[in-house]
Amino acid sequence: MENTHRSSNLFPILKRHKYHTNTIMSNIRLVFILASLLVSSFATTAQRKAVFIILDGIPADVIEKIETPVLDEISSHGGYTRAYVGGEKGTYNESPTISSPGYNHLLTGVWTNKHNVWDNEIEAPNYHYWNIFRIAKKAHPDIKTAIFSSWKDNRTKLVGEGLPAAGAIQLDYSYDGLEHDTVRFPHTKDRKFMLEIDEAVSMEAARYILEKGPDLSWVYLEFTDDMGHMYGDGPQFYDAVRKADAQVGKIWKSIKEREAKSGEEWMIVITTDHGRDVKTGLHHGGQSDRERTTWIVTNLQDLNDHFRQSPAVVDIMPSIMRFMKITIPKSVKEEIDGIPFTGNVSLSDLEAKRVGKSVELTWTVLDPKGKLEVLVANSNKFREGKPDTYASVGKADVEKGTFTFDSKHSDGFLKILVKAPHNWVNVWVE
Repeated sequence: MENTHRSSNLFPILKRHKYHTNTIMSNIRLVFILASLLVSSFATTAQRKAVFIILDGIPADVIEKIETPVLDEISSHGGYTRAYVGGEKGTYNESPTISSPGYNHLLTGVWTNKHNVWDNEIEAPNYHYWNIFRIAKKAHPDIKTAIFSSWKDNRTKLVGEGLPAAGAIQLDYSYDGLEHDTVRFPHTKDRKFMLEIDEAVSMEAARYILEKGPDLSWVYLEFTDDMGHMYGDGPQFYDAVRKADAQVGKIWKSIKEREAKSGEEWMIVITTDHGRDVKTGLHHGGQSDRERTTWIVTNLQDLNDHFRQSPAVVDIMPSIMRFMKITIPKSVKEEIDGIPFTGNVSLSDLEAKRVGKSVELTWTVLDPKGKLEVLVANSNKFREGKPDTYASVGKADVEKGTFTFDSKHSDGFLKILVKAPHNWVNVWVE
């Protein structure tokens, strides 16, 4: 009643002051317009959702040989491409073709020399290189996140849920740790219990995605790698790949239903963490082509030339962030090794070498328009959580594909950052 009384007293005053009335009404309209724009902007972000799936230990030649009707259907909407893991062979960022480093490449968009996960023990991750969930939560605290995994360490160690060093982020939903439930899943030598765990993980992911529609989700399935280690290339391994394809199908079905009913736009991307050895298919961890050669499947249609040429596992994180329209903090973005495989991209494959007293940069031109700027720092304080000081050494036309700068910056360690119109890339000179 008090609010109604105040409103009724307002109108005579406004009639006596027409100019004042127009001003107030204009301001009210402006407030409504701004509020509508904010709501519209948030709704656009909220309607773009992503899920990434890792199927462990499947080399590209196997995924191309075995019948995978679900992956084929997904790629028919977007694309399939061979990709790689292991960093740049023979360089400072060469990385082991092992599971945990592979997962963390995807999560952080950087190679092992930065995120510091060298094996499955995950002893000392460098959380200064933010993972995808931390970036998303920092940009939009209300964003809903989920993880469905047959390995609890993915959440507790790699994502670092709740750890102050990892940003103390909390995922909104987690379904993992089933490998520790020996009552429900008795551990047997044939490792078939892992198939049952993967079934449970994929079914729960499908259910939760259908019912709750989290904005950003990670699904991890392990059984394929177990069969590879036990049997190598052969019927048991190939059958495990077929089963994994069917498990992805459950999740894909939920995504299609949500898109049809809610108008949401979903990105699904499926990949693997490493290949296998050439001789038997039993092992991995080295730098043979087969161990390094992986693959990416996605339903995304806005794929660029980088996707069709030589994408890497580190490209997935920035691609998801670009799709979801999430801004990566500047200091984190400066360190990312990955390049988005969706949307416009200026360049890729940045290389640096010393030539006498100079440093020569070369790159692959993907979009020749515009100029790029080259910045140099002679420290790597970022790995300790401190800022590096970059100095500009010049600009160049993207289309030139090369740039050389002089000797005063060429002695000792250098971090080189190239800012192009559509993407940033970095390279080290040691």
